[in-house]
Amino acid sequence: MREESVLARVHDGIGWITFNRPEKHNALSAEMWTGAERILDAWENDDAVRVVVLTGAGGKAFISGADIGEFESRQNSAGVEEENQRLSGDDKAKLSDFPKPTIAAIRGYCLGSGLAVAIHADLRIASEDAQFGIPAGRMGLAYGFPSVKRLVDLVGPANAGMILYTGERIGSVEAARIGLVNRVVADESLLEAAGKIAHTIADNAPLSIRASKLTIAQVLRDPGERDLKTVMQAGLACLKSEDHREGRTAFLEKRSPAFRGR
Repeated sequence: MREESVLARVHDGIGWITFNRPEKHNALSAEMWTGAERILDAWENDDAVRVVVLTGAGGKAFISGADIGEFESRQNSAGVEEENQRLSGDDKAKLSDFPKPTIAAIRGYCLGSGLAVAIHADLRIASEDAQFGIPAGRMGLAYGFPSVKRLVDLVGPANAGMILYTGERIGSVEAARIGLVNRVVADESLLEAAGKIAHTIADNAPLSIRASKLTIAQVLRDPGERDLKTVMQAGLACLKSEDHREGRTAFLEKRSPAFRGR
């Protein structure tokens, strides 16, 4: 992997992943997504990372879509099926299954595979100039089931249909109205706003946050597929944790708690 295509850094409990191909509006290549997956793998059990923020370099795009040029060059190769899967946004399980909270900080273009990345994050903070869309219908592609389900879960079937059927772009205000993004901020304040939310999450009890993410994921499953035993175990782990005792003590002492994830 070319290390410069995906940047990673950790500071104050926050892991920052930056898609770094500004000359191509951060068009997502297979190499870039593989790099992001490797970073997530490294951070999954790293106690120094409590929350992850994903963003794009250059100020023009989060991710403008898949790297179509790369797809064209590989059409006749054995990897065409996998490439179609990536173009349709259907290979983002590593992000949705990541056990810690993830935030997509979105400025500029967030299209196709870029939107697939964003909707597989837990939260989405957008700048005023952000643009969202899925042009699959204009390219003869089908968005994969996992990504369509995530989209429907966020915005409902009618709004998902409008996005998928028309292939048109929507702005950040409309994206917030339909529930695609959590918050819209001024362009120049995007990283500051995302960082503030990330710090708030990082300061909370890690076991509690993990339990909440696990429970939300189970709520979104069909009733027959829910693992309620694991949800209960996560809740009991919180109740028995050092962090729970620290939270109670800090409340009584009227101070901020210092959680350790234990």
